[in-house]
Amino acid sequence: MLENFTTERLVLNALSHNDTAFIYELVNTPEWIRFIGQRHVTNHEDATNYINRILNNVNARYTTVRLKDSLMPIGVITFLQRDYLPHPDIGFAFLPQFGKKGYAYEAAKVVLDSLKQVNSHKTLLATTLPDNVNSIHLLEKLGLQFDKEISVGEEKLLLYLVVNDEL
Repeated sequence: MLENFTTERLVLNALSHNDTAFIYELVNTPEWIRFIGQRHVTNHEDATNYINRILNNVNARYTTVRLKDSLMPIGVITFLQRDYLPHPDIGFAFLPQFGKKGYAYEAAKVVLDSLKQVNSHKTLLATTLPDNVNSIHLLEKLGLQFDKEISVGEEKLLLYLVVNDEL
Protein backbone atom coordinates (compact mmCIF):
# COMPACT_ATOMS: atom_id res chain seq x y z
CA MET A 1 0.00 0.00 0.00
CA LEU A 2 2.69 2.54 0.91
CA GLU A 3 5.46 1.41 -1.36
CA ASN A 4 6.57 1.24 -4.95
CA PHE A 5 5.24 4.50 -6.34
CA THR A 6 6.70 6.64 -9.07
CA THR A 7 5.93 10.31 -9.59
CA GLU A 8 7.32 12.83 -12.04
CA ARG A 9 10.45 13.35 -9.92
CA LEU A 10 10.42 10.61 -7.31
CA VAL A 11 10.48 6.88 -6.65
CA LEU A 12 9.00 5.61 -3.39
CA ASN A 13 9.67 2.14 -2.03
CA ALA A 14 9.64 0.29 1.25
CA LEU A 15 12.37 1.04 3.76
CA SER A 16 15.07 -1.63 3.68
CA HIS A 17 18.47 -2.40 5.12
CA ASN A 18 19.96 -0.76 2.02
CA ASP A 19 18.83 2.53 3.60
CA THR A 20 21.10 2.27 6.64
CA ALA A 21 23.46 5.14 5.74
CA PHE A 22 20.53 7.34 4.72
CA ILE A 23 18.59 6.66 7.95
CA TYR A 24 21.71 7.39 9.98
CA GLU A 25 21.99 10.76 8.23
CA LEU A 26 18.26 11.59 8.39
CA VAL A 27 17.65 10.87 12.08
CA ASN A 28 20.68 12.94 13.03
CA THR A 29 19.63 16.11 11.21
CA PRO A 30 18.86 19.07 13.47
CA GLU A 31 15.29 19.16 12.08
CA TRP A 32 14.62 15.50 12.92
CA ILE A 33 16.01 15.89 16.43
CA ARG A 34 14.06 19.12 17.03
CA PHE A 35 10.70 18.11 15.57
CA ILE A 36 10.65 14.31 15.85
CA GLY A 37 13.09 13.53 18.62
CA GLN A 38 16.46 12.12 19.45
CA ARG A 39 16.68 8.47 18.39
CA HIS A 40 20.21 7.82 19.73
CA VAL A 41 21.39 6.49 16.39
CA THR A 42 25.10 7.18 16.76
CA ASN A 43 26.56 4.77 14.20
CA HIS A 44 25.56 2.48 11.34
CA GLU A 45 24.89 -0.45 13.67
CA ASP A 46 22.38 1.71 15.57
CA ALA A 47 20.81 2.65 12.22
CA THR A 48 20.49 -1.04 11.29
CA ASN A 49 18.84 -1.75 14.64
CA TYR A 50 16.51 1.22 14.16
CA ILE A 51 15.48 -0.12 10.75
CA ASN A 52 14.98 -3.60 12.23
CA ARG A 53 12.62 -2.18 14.86
CA ILE A 54 10.59 -0.50 12.12
CA LEU A 55 10.52 -3.56 9.87
CA ASN A 56 9.47 -5.80 12.78
CA ASN A 57 6.68 -3.49 13.94
CA VAL A 58 3.35 -4.35 12.31
CA ASN A 59 2.10 -0.86 13.24
CA ALA A 60 4.87 0.99 11.39
CA ARG A 61 5.42 1.44 7.65
CA TYR A 62 8.22 3.62 6.34
CA THR A 63 8.50 4.43 2.66
CA THR A 64 11.82 5.76 1.40
CA VAL A 65 11.55 8.66 -1.04
CA ARG A 66 14.25 8.79 -3.74
CA LEU A 67 15.09 11.16 -6.56
CA LYS A 68 13.96 9.47 -9.76
CA ASP A 69 17.03 10.35 -11.80
CA SER A 70 19.68 9.17 -9.32
CA LEU A 71 17.70 6.98 -6.84
CA MET A 72 19.33 8.96 -4.04
CA PRO A 73 17.23 8.73 -0.86
CA ILE A 74 16.02 12.13 0.30
CA GLY A 75 13.20 11.46 2.77
CA VAL A 76 10.62 9.14 4.26
CA ILE A 77 6.85 8.99 4.43
CA THR A 78 5.67 7.20 7.55
CA PHE A 79 2.40 5.49 8.33
CA LEU A 80 2.06 4.55 12.00
CA GLN A 81 -0.60 3.34 14.36
CA ARG A 82 0.43 5.09 17.53
CA ASP A 83 -0.86 3.80 20.84
CA TYR A 84 -2.19 7.25 21.80
CA LEU A 85 -4.17 7.80 18.58
CA PRO A 86 -7.40 6.10 17.46
CA HIS A 87 -6.44 6.14 13.74
CA PRO A 88 -3.22 5.80 11.73
CA ASP A 89 -0.84 8.74 11.56
CA ILE A 90 0.91 9.86 8.38
CA GLY A 91 4.19 11.68 8.65
CA PHE A 92 7.18 12.78 6.65
CA ALA A 93 10.80 13.77 7.10
CA PHE A 94 13.29 14.94 4.49
CA LEU A 95 16.95 15.82 4.46
CA PRO A 96 17.19 19.60 4.93
CA GLN A 97 18.77 20.24 1.54
CA PHE A 98 15.65 18.82 -0.12
CA GLY A 99 13.17 20.97 1.79
CA LYS A 100 11.10 23.68 0.14
CA LYS A 101 11.28 21.99 -3.27
CA GLY A 102 7.86 20.29 -3.27
CA TYR A 103 9.25 16.78 -2.78
CA ALA A 104 7.43 16.15 0.51
CA TYR A 105 4.12 17.26 -0.99
CA GLU A 106 4.65 15.14 -4.12
CA ALA A 107 5.50 12.04 -2.09
CA ALA A 108 2.84 12.45 0.59
CA LYS A 109 0.17 13.22 -2.01
CA VAL A 110 0.78 9.99 -3.92
CA VAL A 111 0.58 8.03 -0.66
CA LEU A 112 -2.65 9.75 0.37
CA ASP A 113 -4.13 9.18 -3.09
CA SER A 114 -3.23 5.49 -2.82
CA LEU A 115 -4.93 5.22 0.55
CA LYS A 116 -8.04 6.80 -0.97
CA GLN A 117 -8.07 4.28 -3.82
CA VAL A 118 -7.80 1.26 -1.54
CA ASN A 119 -10.20 2.87 0.95
CA SER A 120 -8.44 1.06 3.76
CA HIS A 121 -8.74 3.77 6.40
CA LYS A 122 -11.73 6.02 6.98
CA THR A 123 -9.77 8.59 8.97
CA LEU A 124 -6.09 9.51 8.83
CA LEU A 125 -4.32 11.64 11.38
CA ALA A 126 -1.11 13.61 11.58
CA THR A 127 0.59 15.23 14.52
CA THR A 128 3.12 18.02 14.67
CA LEU A 129 4.70 20.32 17.17
CA PRO A 130 3.03 23.75 17.27
CA ASP A 131 6.22 25.48 16.10
CA ASN A 132 6.81 23.19 13.11
CA VAL A 133 5.47 25.71 10.63
CA ASN A 134 6.69 23.82 7.54
CA SER A 135 4.89 20.66 8.62
CA ILE A 136 1.69 22.57 9.39
CA HIS A 137 1.72 24.20 5.94
CA LEU A 138 2.30 20.85 4.24
CA LEU A 139 -0.47 19.11 6.19
CA GLU A 140 -2.91 21.88 5.25
CA LYS A 141 -1.81 21.80 1.61
CA LEU A 142 -2.45 18.03 1.63
CA GLY A 143 -6.01 18.68 2.84
CA LEU A 144 -5.67 17.75 6.49
CA GLN A 145 -7.48 20.03 8.90
CA PHE A 146 -6.54 21.05 12.41
CA ASP A 147 -8.65 19.15 14.93
CA LYS A 148 -7.27 19.90 18.38
CA GLU A 149 -4.23 20.14 20.60
CA ILE A 150 -3.31 16.96 22.45
CA SER A 151 -0.82 16.14 25.20
CA VAL A 152 1.51 13.19 24.86
CA GLY A 153 3.49 12.96 28.05
CA GLU A 154 4.91 16.43 28.63
CA GLU A 155 4.63 17.37 24.96
CA LYS A 156 1.87 19.38 23.31
CA LEU A 157 1.04 18.31 19.75
CA LEU A 158 -1.33 19.63 17.13
CA LEU A 159 -3.60 16.93 15.75
CA TYR A 160 -4.69 17.11 12.13
CA LEU A 161 -7.15 14.82 10.37
CA VAL A 162 -8.64 13.97 7.05
CA VAL A 163 -11.64 11.74 6.43
CA ASN A 164 -11.00 9.33 3.56
CA ASP A 165 -13.62 10.75 1.20
CA GLU A 166 -11.83 14.12 1.52
CA LEU A 167 -8.41 12.82 0.41
